Amino acid sequence: MEPYATADQVWAGGLIFARVGAILMLIPGVGEAYVPPRIRLSLALLLSLTLWPVVAGTLPALPSTVGGMAGWMIREVVVGLMIGLLLRMFMAALSTAGEIVSLQTTLSFAQTANPLQAQPGTTIAAFLTLLGVTLLFATNTHHLFIAGIAGSYNLMAPSQPLMLNDFAAAAVRTMGDAFLLGVQLSAPVLVFALIFNLASGLVARVMPQFQIFFAAAPLSVILGLSIFALSLGVLGTVFIDRYRRVAEYFALGAVGGGAGG
Repeated sequence: MEPYATADQVWAGGLIFARVGAILMLIPGVGEAYVPPRIRLSLALLLSLTLWPVVAGTLPALPSTVGGMAGWMIREVVVGLMIGLLLRMFMAALSTAGEIVSLQTTLSFAQTANPLQAQPGTTIAAFLTLLGVTLLFATNTHHLFIAGIAGSYNLMAPSQPLMLNDFAAAAVRTMGDAFLLGVQLSAPVLVFALIFNLASGLVARVMPQFQIFFAAAPLSVILGLSIFALSLGVLGTVFIDRYRRVAEYFALGAVGGGAGG
């Protein structure tokens, strides 16, 4: 009686599952704490079986020793964590924008549980992060995740050495771009807060007897949230456009991997 799969096929499937599973542990939407582990494992297994015919030619042969097998498995897990971490780090842009908006509208004390972070954050930051995850799936950006997993076998083929220096540089650049984008997304509220605080200071200077704080505090919240609501559409469009550029870096490896060589 012949087995259902040969040892080489099981080895190839295990290598693919190691990288895909590590990526799904960290990417936004799927790698959250509220997603049951069985769902993530099932999705990782399904993606591994789907990608097997596509990337099987880039995988190494079955090693003759257990140590060699363990080394390859650890390497693929590390590569998956590197890719997932880059995709996860860019979500800090929305958290940064939410924190800045909360500070400028005096709502920084309104803390709530953020399902995308391990610690509570401001309500606006939690709202923006959930909005970002929703936009990822509403705009079919998750298709780029799947294409990026396949493309990673051209960018980071198992036969090539680990690009730790390149990953460190990409991680620093991604985090810097995320914080910069967060400030840019909150720019309308920042400009409003600057003008509003200058006007409040001038009124307090001209009319010292007028208690400007009691009138400025509610106005700051109302007007600040109104400007935030008006800019929400542009905010989501800019974020998803920038995030797609990050995801396309790996996805283009699947399309242009052969042409780039």
